[in-house]
Amino acid sequence: MQQLITYCGQLDSYEKSNEVLKEMLQIEVSETQIYRVTDFYGKAVSATVNEEPVLSPVKADEVLYVQADGSMILTREESWSEVKVGRIFKSSDCLHAEGKPGWISHSQYTAYLGSHKEFTKTLDALIDKYGNLGDRLIFVSDGATWIRNWIEDAFPKAISILDYYHVCEHLHEFSSTIFSDKAKEKLWTDKQKEWLLKGEIETVISNIKRAGKNSESANQLISYYSKNKNRMKYQVIIKLKYPVRQCHLVKKKKFLKIRRPDYPVGMNYKLMKMPFIFFGYWKEPTISINFLFKFLIASFRFQLALFLSPT
Repeated sequence: MQQLITYCGQLDSYEKSNEVLKEMLQIEVSETQIYRVTDFYGKAVSATVNEEPVLSPVKADEVLYVQADGSMILTREESWSEVKVGRIFKSSDCLHAEGKPGWISHSQYTAYLGSHKEFTKTLDALIDKYGNLGDRLIFVSDGATWIRNWIEDAFPKAISILDYYHVCEHLHEFSSTIFSDKAKEKLWTDKQKEWLLKGEIETVISNIKRAGKNSESANQLISYYSKNKNRMKYQVIIKLKYPVRQCHLVKKKKFLKIRRPDYPVGMNYKLMKMPFIFFGYWKEPTISINFLFKFLIASFRFQLALFLSPT
């Protein structure tokens, strides 16, 4: 019963969880009790859930992928706070069926609401337990300074790839401010993306300078590309059959859909390009526990975590 209460507690608001239990099992559990049970098990497993790797050992012909990202959410205590999310998976877990989108069969997730130093400390410990992988450790992330500095300092031999989606996103933001003719904008942008995939970063930077005419948006994009050009060697990355963009940091969207209509203000936010939906202000301990259970479910570890937790 406690397992069902905990599962329902992370699905939606505690009020909605009460309705689900009543409708499906014909039992009534108060919102307060759902909160207490969810909170109890969340705190019980949070201290140990990320202590050990859950993937099988990395074989000699495999690589280990690590993705990290962050996004802002509205909390009661600190107003806007950043949630960091990490995903670890092996190359052998990337499955590709002909004619269908690829998918990842097994992953280990971690999330942290607060300082990136605490978040990276957890990821450091997990990654180290998969062994000294050298250049068989592949990071795919955006251009956040804290992510770039962390990878360079902690894993200098690893391969770091700047997510191609973010590269193109910044390119489109720039071109939309320069070109009034949408057809010309598309033609120019598509050509730059071709150069990027060929590894011609300097060519793209020169074209941005020429088109931007020393505008602020041009200088910002040039600075972004210049700081990250060592992570944008896409022609080499493609030959090695490594991904040039992040996979979704969640496997199933429904696991990460969070609603709290208890405090409606009619605002939607997206996290990690996924449909995290937040309404109103969150208490930080509550959202941390909610994230914990959603990622346990996504990692197929929900039942094991509850079994191992103290009762």
